[in-house]
Amino acid sequence: MTNDWIWWRDGVIYNLYTRSFADANGDGLGDLEGITRHLDDLKHLGVDALWLTPFYPSDDGDYGYDVMDYTSVDPRMGTLDDFDRLLFEAHRRGIRIIIDLVLNHTSDQHPWFLESRSSRQSPKHDWYIWQDPKPGGRAPTNWQSIVGGSVWEWDPHLEQYYLRTFLSFQPDLNWRNPEVRKELLNVFRFWLERGVDGFRLDLFNAYFKDDQLRDNPPALGIRPFDWQQHIYDCNRPELFPLLNEIRALVDSYPDRYLVGETFNPSPEIAAQYVGRELLHAAFELNLIMQPWSAPRFWNAIQRWEDALGTDAFPTVVLNSFDQPRSATRFARNRGDERLKVAAALLLTLRGTPYLLYGEEIGMRNISLKRSEMLDPIGIKWYPFYHSRDGERSPMQWDDSKYAGFSPVQPWLPVHPNFIQRNVASQREDPDSLYNFYRALIQLRRRTPALRRGMFQWLTFQPGCLLAYLRQTPDQTVLVALNFSRQPVRLAMGFDLARQNWRVGLSSHPREDAGVEKDWLPLEGDQALILVAD
Repeated sequence: MTNDWIWWRDGVIYNLYTRSFADANGDGLGDLEGITRHLDDLKHLGVDALWLTPFYPSDDGDYGYDVMDYTSVDPRMGTLDDFDRLLFEAHRRGIRIIIDLVLNHTSDQHPWFLESRSSRQSPKHDWYIWQDPKPGGRAPTNWQSIVGGSVWEWDPHLEQYYLRTFLSFQPDLNWRNPEVRKELLNVFRFWLERGVDGFRLDLFNAYFKDDQLRDNPPALGIRPFDWQQHIYDCNRPELFPLLNEIRALVDSYPDRYLVGETFNPSPEIAAQYVGRELLHAAFELNLIMQPWSAPRFWNAIQRWEDALGTDAFPTVVLNSFDQPRSATRFARNRGDERLKVAAALLLTLRGTPYLLYGEEIGMRNISLKRSEMLDPIGIKWYPFYHSRDGERSPMQWDDSKYAGFSPVQPWLPVHPNFIQRNVASQREDPDSLYNFYRALIQLRRRTPALRRGMFQWLTFQPGCLLAYLRQTPDQTVLVALNFSRQPVRLAMGFDLARQNWRVGLSSHPREDAGVEKDWLPLEGDQALILVAD
């Protein structure tokens, strides 16, 4: 590893859903000690950092994303001592820790909000966004929540509305209040002092709303949320000075990292928040939304590259705990060959790859009846919106009862395929998806062009082939991905055909580069990575 290694740029970040990763205390819910016990497994896979979803006290309205205390641990998941031990043991293995900060809103059971709604004269009343009704009792603005309905929630006791961008029990904090701003910046300090390496900011671009509370103009769309241009309820100019302040605070501690999840995202919106005095990186999720199509992936990748330019560093994400897993989308009733192509895409594009827990073994979404669902959005919009429970099922460690996740029935069901699809069995199979991911991560680690080389398209063929180069002055890597079941050929051209290629990795057994008279043949569903030094 060279001296210019930057962990968040050159490494692989593993997103584990804390509640579903491993249960050490036997209550059916994942916890911090469970993560600690599996650090050696994560080290074996080769990841460089862990992003932990919220482990703070929550009343489970939105399963951790309704925070009741920003500086403590939910007793079901452990203690601050357990967190410190996890951090120490991860660092001892060279693994960094990123934590989720949900600072747009709290739970309505947070002590701040309970005090805020106790009286209009409460010192904390202005810690949240309260407004009197318009004449006739109408809501203060026409703003729509992404989960449906107005963002304004009526409080009959105070006879005022409070703003909640998301669910009714998630009131938005008032970042314009200097006391709130100071308190939330102290949350960063608290975790930085404990040694946390980075923060993922949940829906950060919704922190500020228009100070004049102007109505959003109309737009065309399918959902009521899409019937508006969201220019007054997010992406406000006041956000930039705040991000400057947060970045300066984080930079005052060595080697730390800020990545943001944008609300109502587009590549162009996400890119504007990345820079030297802003975020290190931002999530752009268009790649997740694409069908299994080479040109559709090409368009999504190119749009993200164009939005960021060459100075900013992308994130690359194919799975999220809010969207159906790629194995379900692309390979529900098929083997793992197509998933190996997806893995090669994730780990060879320019950018920091984020790997969702279970992605390395091809975990599929679980299927639930409405009566079995826990996700409040899935329940509310059934059957028109999928339940996020599907992608949040317990990690499948082995073929023992409950997949080695817990000794008791877990909070969500384990997928029935855990008997065949689990970490233990795939570690023993040299041709497994798990070992292909592990080989990809190792290849990326020892290949500078894959970590930070320039990105250059070679071609895409409608529906079947993506090919591109990753290059440094001293190294060229060619990535060819066949999205079709049928064999295809890549036209190499004179210069590329005469390079001295060696196989870096292939999803199909192959010992030589196999260039045939300026053509590179690929089998169906093949990922092939060639290296020329």
